[in-house]
This record gives sequence, C-alpha cells and structure tokens, in this order.
Amino acid sequence: MPTRIVAFAGSLRRDSFNKKLAALAAAGARETGAEVNLIDLRDLPMPLYDGDFEREHGLPPHARVFKKLLVDCDAMLISSAEYNSAPSAVLKNAIDWASRAEANEAPLRAFKGKIVGLMSSSPGNLGGVRGLAALRSILSNIGAIVLPSQVTVSRANEAFDAQGNLVDSRQREQVANLGIEVASFATRLGR
Repeated sequence: MPTRIVAFAGSLRRDSFNKKLAALAAAGARETGAEVNLIDLRDLPMPLYDGDFEREHGLPPHARVFKKLLVDCDAMLISSAEYNSAPSAVLKNAIDWASRAEANEAPLRAFKGKIVGLMSSSPGNLGGVRGLAALRSILSNIGAIVLPSQVTVSRANEAFDAQGNLVDSRQREQVANLGIEVASFATRLGR
C-alpha cells in the first residue's frame, strides 16, 4: 500500500503563495509513489472552535471531513501562511477541530505519530520562519512527528512564475525534496 499524504496550506486566498508551495511539495512526494491528497481549506469552511458548540452538536461536518482525512493519512505536508509571527487563524482553527476526540476515540488520533513536513512562503524577508516555529511547537505538543528540515520562501511575490512554479531552481529542489523526505520517512516507519 502506498504512503498516504495529505497536503494543504493554511491560507484561504485563491492565489495563495502557500497553496502553490503545497502543490509543489505534493508533486515531490508523488515522485516516490506516495498517494497525495492535495486539499484546500477553502473547500472545508469551519466555524471558530467553540467548546459549547462541540458539546451540543459535536464536530461540524467539514471539521469531521478534515479530521477523517488526517486520521486516514500517514503523513502531512503543511504550508503555513504567517500572520503577525504566527500560523494563520484558519490553520490553527482546523488543527483545533481535528484534535478533538469523539466518543470512544483515542485522543489526538488525527496527529499522534503522523509525519509532518513544514514549509512557508511570505512576501517578507524571513519567508514565514517565525510562524513555522510556533506551528512546529503546536504539532509536536499534540503528538505529530515534525521533521527537522523545513522550507521557507521569502519575497514570495517575486518567487513564483505565472504557472505557480518557483523561479529559483534551488528552491524548487528544496520543496520537492521536502515532499520526498516526508514520503520516505513515513515509508521507513511503516506508516
């Protein structure tokens, strides 16, 4: 059975740099024979996490779909937008909903032991690295195995061509290699 990877960006913007980055990493993972499901959080709108809502209604339908995708995968490729030195609210909210245990379910089932590769792209000079530090901490604390290597692309507004590819060949290779590394690591661990 091929390694199953879910790839997504923590951004809702249609022309998001991070969506482009996630797609490029997904292509790298597919080179290994991995089965990659590239999803868009825009297609899975979720309300802000609310414990009262959860107690009264359970997980909202799109949160349930997102969580199932994560439960069923072996690994994740996450491209995180950075807002005010932190991951985007939409990404944090999706993680919060997916982390919730339902009846007779092990806690943090969607994240525990899952291999995760992180990347970020930003118009700024740091490429979103501060947001990745916070995201790494969140994911590690909920049981994910976050790979040490990560990719950041600064000056994103100049980094991509009209087709969504990275202009710099070294960056293209780094992003593809992150996808390959996530797939290979998950395969070696027997995920």
